[in-house]
Amino acid sequence: MSWAALGKATELRQRILFTLGLLIVYRLGTYIPVPGIDGQALRDFMEQASAGIGGILTMFTGGALGRMGIFALGIMPYISASIIVQLMTAMVPQLEQLKKEGEQGRKKINQYTRYGTVLLATFQAYGLAVSLEAGGLAHDPGWFFRAAVVITLVGGTMFLMWLGEQITARGVGNGISLIIFVGIIAEVPAALAQFLASGRSGAISPAVIIGVLVMMILIVGFVVFMERALRKIHIQYPRRQVGMKVYDGGSSHLPIKVNPSGVIPAIFASSLLLLPTTIATFSGGNTGPVMSTILAYFGPGQPLYLLFFASMIVFFAYFYTENVAFKTEDVADNLKNQNGFVPGIRPGPKTAEYLDYVVRRVLVLGSAYLAAVCLFPEILRNQLAIPFYFGGTSVLIVVSVTMDTIQQVQSHLLAHQYEGLIERSQLRGKKRSRKAPARR
Repeated sequence: MSWAALGKATELRQRILFTLGLLIVYRLGTYIPVPGIDGQALRDFMEQASAGIGGILTMFTGGALGRMGIFALGIMPYISASIIVQLMTAMVPQLEQLKKEGEQGRKKINQYTRYGTVLLATFQAYGLAVSLEAGGLAHDPGWFFRAAVVITLVGGTMFLMWLGEQITARGVGNGISLIIFVGIIAEVPAALAQFLASGRSGAISPAVIIGVLVMMILIVGFVVFMERALRKIHIQYPRRQVGMKVYDGGSSHLPIKVNPSGVIPAIFASSLLLLPTTIATFSGGNTGPVMSTILAYFGPGQPLYLLFFASMIVFFAYFYTENVAFKTEDVADNLKNQNGFVPGIRPGPKTAEYLDYVVRRVLVLGSAYLAAVCLFPEILRNQLAIPFYFGGTSVLIVVSVTMDTIQQVQSHLLAHQYEGLIERSQLRGKKRSRKAPARR
């Protein structure tokens, strides 16, 4: 990939500019406030909540939640609805059959995902409106204020979903992932500046600052290495006869990623652990004895919090991989239909059992890697009192989206080069045909 090749690829350049334009629209939308909010009271509230859920959600929404912009819910309702629909597709036979119907089935499933997004966004927006009223952040509380907040926030989420689909279809990269990526990256410079300012004031020693920055670079490198790590299973294809010709059997590899489920287990585990903190934050501290006990033992940085976080990541890594990301029975059936087999293993159920054996052992390393990447920043942040949040989930999203986008850009450049070679070969063929002598 070079700048010269990028300059010649006109279509790719247009796609990149289109993507950047829509992402700028998203960033501008995070600064448009929801009507009826007391801005100063909201800033004071978010400063108090920044130690818990506020800093995390503000980062994932690109600062829109901290400013209570029209994109305050972000794209997370769509992500949650997509994950729920995927899990239901794996467990409900009717949805699984719909998935096998090709393009029409995929459109129907996408429609269900949109309906689920509207329901989740409406529920979250109403809860947020009630919480804003309870916290004294509304100028004129009442049903009119609640309706305005719900309509604005749900409309913002649906507009973001449309932006993501447009980027995926006409831009570069996965639109939904890029929106989350931009939201995280946009908050990093300000958080990093705050971190360095605390070191300048003497709150954190220079050795700790250098150590944290080096650790973050090492974690990013480790994530890149593990996301590219594969376990290759040798696949053999038998000889086949077409007419009078006999073709030798070929061989290939079935790649199994060390982390097939991606960032989904970390998002699931974070959502479950943030639930008690969310309730306590938006209830204004009016929690009962049961909730107070849960917050005392499961607060961020507590031993039970870290243990439960790691356990949930391991559980969801196995559950999501076996039910959605890599279904061994489907892979074994596809290999059988293509006349492919693993040497020494019978096609069909035996192949599925062997793939289960391999995937479960690969996931031991994959789930341990996910848990380590997600827990290390939590421990670092609480032990060293680092005043910004850039956790393992954020690192995983940033690295995976960057790698996927670069890979798509390289694919577009490669396709452009092939098109140029084809055009040149056709021109050469025309020139040669003109110079060829006429036959008598």
